[in-house]
Amino acid sequence: MTLLDKEPVKRVETILKEFDALQKVIVLDNAARTAEQAATSLGCEVGAIVKSLLFKTENTFILCLIAGDKKASLNKIKKTLNVKEASMASVDAVKNITGYSIGGVSPIGHLNKIDILIDNSLERFNFLFAAAGHPNCVFKINYTDLHKLTSGSIKEITE
Repeated sequence: MTLLDKEPVKRVETILKEFDALQKVIVLDNAARTAEQAATSLGCEVGAIVKSLLFKTENTFILCLIAGDKKASLNKIKKTLNVKEASMASVDAVKNITGYSIGGVSPIGHLNKIDILIDNSLERFNFLFAAAGHPNCVFKINYTDLHKLTSGSIKEITE
């Protein structure tokens, strides 16, 4: 069984192909569990790697798409959502809500409907790379298409 046959990767690939028939999942030789590892494998800037981070608020979960060279700002996320509490979701919550394991969380193809915030600093790059359901799988997309594909809200959510 290849990585492309794995269910979480197939979930991402199906949505990508529906969005744009030319889109494809890229399988990396090395695991890209961190933005740095992914950038090294892809030969791109760390900031062009999209980190998909799940946060828990008092009443829901929110997925934040953050540039690989930035840190999520809990204060900005709380202010944007108008909530008092926000924290990183647990490993189990990430798996249960998104259907992905940490290191392979994709911006698309979640098991549950999740609201998405997109870090506006991602706009700096011509192309972005996001996880595709497995630490060795990514997809390449531009900022405009990422926004269309995820229906995320573009906000300033990094420090």
